[in-house]
Amino acid sequence: MLRSFGRSRLRLAGLTALAAAFTAPAFATAALAQAKPAQSALVQAQPHTQPSAEAAAPQDDGVLRVCAAANQPPLSLKDGTGLENRIAAAVAEAMGRKVQFVWSEKPAIYLVRDFLDKKLCDVVAGLDTGDPRVLTTKPYYRSGYVFVTRAKDGPDVTSWSDPRLKQVGHVAVPFGSPSETMLKNIGRYEEDMAYLYSLVNFRSPRNQYTQIDPARLVGEVASGKADVAVPFAPDVARFVKASSVPLRMTLVKDDATRADGQKVAMRFDQSMGVRRGDDALLAALDTALVKARPAIDAILKDEGVPTVPTGS
Repeated sequence: MLRSFGRSRLRLAGLTALAAAFTAPAFATAALAQAKPAQSALVQAQPHTQPSAEAAAPQDDGVLRVCAAANQPPLSLKDGTGLENRIAAAVAEAMGRKVQFVWSEKPAIYLVRDFLDKKLCDVVAGLDTGDPRVLTTKPYYRSGYVFVTRAKDGPDVTSWSDPRLKQVGHVAVPFGSPSETMLKNIGRYEEDMAYLYSLVNFRSPRNQYTQIDPARLVGEVASGKADVAVPFAPDVARFVKASSVPLRMTLVKDDATRADGQKVAMRFDQSMGVRRGDDALLAALDTALVKARPAIDAILKDEGVPTVPTGS
């Protein structure tokens, strides 16, 4: 769930750069979580009271304690209806365990530091595979950044190399994301910067966690205030699907490069993370992810999240 800015849920590279920009030790990344659960998952995903650090409970083999943000739609919600909430419930069921969400009122970007590392919970969902702060499972899906445009009259773009991106109206991107990097690379950032900051009431993301609401990004395109938005697909798929204005969501080709030729990744494998040393739990999760694959695929399809083969 670096997802994640929730996930972002910001991708790992963006989060690392973002964390370095903060003077407080605030930014250890995130769990991302998304959309509506099946009724069986809801039964297992009832909210639990958040314990204090002093009240950390011992591990119970019959329970899967999942760190989760209480209010980070569409990725994680306290009623258990987030995408990664649903996936965590499906994995717990495959393990023969009951899912217990340990809720944080902070953004998901703080989950590893403030919850997993303090042993208040044991699993973070929706991390980029290979997140260096944790042990990550084998990936359970791969998605990427998308171009969101109006289906009727928006540009049908698929790559950052499309020259039309230099000519359209506003392009809305999440702060600290690969999309922001590419907006700068094509020479569009200066003209869109004031617009982007207006979406967060001109709060600076340089010294505090500030991110544009994914629903706002989609709404800007639907209303015509932006011609294109380029968010991470799991962050916005629910809102694109629910839009009263028909929208087009197209995976960005993974061919983006900076002016110096360095690749800018646009697609990311997603995994669950556990504390270093929790090898037994990691192995159990990997086994359960295989068993839960049909349920996970159904959840992603229900959410409308576009996927590609993991590792591709």
